[in-house]
Amino acid sequence: MEWIKRRKTKKIKIGNVYIGGDAPISVQSMTKTDTRNIKQTLGQINELCEAGCEIVRCAIMDDEAVAAIKEIKKKSPIPIIADIHFQYHLAIASLEAGIDGIRINPGNIGSWGKVSEIIRVAKDKNIPIRIGVNSGSLEKNLLNKYGWPSADAMAESAYNWVGKFEDEGFTLMKLSIKSSDVKTTIITNEKISKLIDYPIHIGLTEAGPLQEGITKSGVALGALLREGIGDTIRVSLSEHPVKEVDAAYEILSSLHLRKKHGIDIVSCPTCGRIQIDLIPLVATLKKRLSHIKKAIKIAVLGCMVNAIGESKEADLAICGGKKFGLIVVKGKIKEKVPESQLIEKFVKEVENYAKNISNEKN
Repeated sequence: MEWIKRRKTKKIKIGNVYIGGDAPISVQSMTKTDTRNIKQTLGQINELCEAGCEIVRCAIMDDEAVAAIKEIKKKSPIPIIADIHFQYHLAIASLEAGIDGIRINPGNIGSWGKVSEIIRVAKDKNIPIRIGVNSGSLEKNLLNKYGWPSADAMAESAYNWVGKFEDEGFTLMKLSIKSSDVKTTIITNEKISKLIDYPIHIGLTEAGPLQEGITKSGVALGALLREGIGDTIRVSLSEHPVKEVDAAYEILSSLHLRKKHGIDIVSCPTCGRIQIDLIPLVATLKKRLSHIKKAIKIAVLGCMVNAIGESKEADLAICGGKKFGLIVVKGKIKEKVPESQLIEKFVKEVENYAKNISNEKN
């Protein structure tokens, strides 16, 4: 039985990244710098690229930001989407600046004439538009109809906008419907996915700080992805954007939809049997191995109850004993090492392993 059957969607292209169809689910983030600061913004984009981010969005607040994004686009290693709210002329200016895509919430642009003008320019330049709908900026008539930003209200809003864009002869689009509520986000995307075949960008808006945001995003995105819904994702956190990318890959990797970008660590929660100081050991290894970007799975297991068996599922593993650890490579015990030497020995083992394998394509 197929583990996850992805829904069939149209395929579009943002820069050099395909979204929808049979393309891998892409990982996005958003810069948290002032876009007008070209140096800082490019620095963050490069960090995101290094972490595995495939598409990045930048806020466009004024004409100065438009001028900056034109220069940023020239040097960015990944496609850039201009994020526009309220001022339709900034969307048009960004399209003229050669951006890879734009994100608008049609409901806060103003008149349909302004939205139509954006569509006309995007169509002429063959640049995709992401239609954004979220609970914080729903149209007044739908709020009056439903009484609150319900899943039905947001799904109807999104469906109506798609129809209007199609009436303009525009089909180069993807859709994003977000709420800060997990249940509403799941139900809304389930509803809209039955009505359209355009690519869907999934995520929670304003998911929160690190722990809360990752937990809620994992639940919402995991549920949708398991149903085959979602062609590109962002985990929105009140944190450095690299943490968003890391979280996105953890979610995709856990569902076997993408390989994690870098080291994947599996470790036991520990219990009364443990005779090795495992928790700081895991934390140190995570830091020491963060420079390795190849897809390698390691396991750090605290005792011998299931260690040898479970270590066979990892590329390399540590199986803890009484103040020592067994280093296991591809399921075979290679060396017994005192706890005091375990970190250095294991780091070298992983680094050597990384040198000898090809960097598999995620």
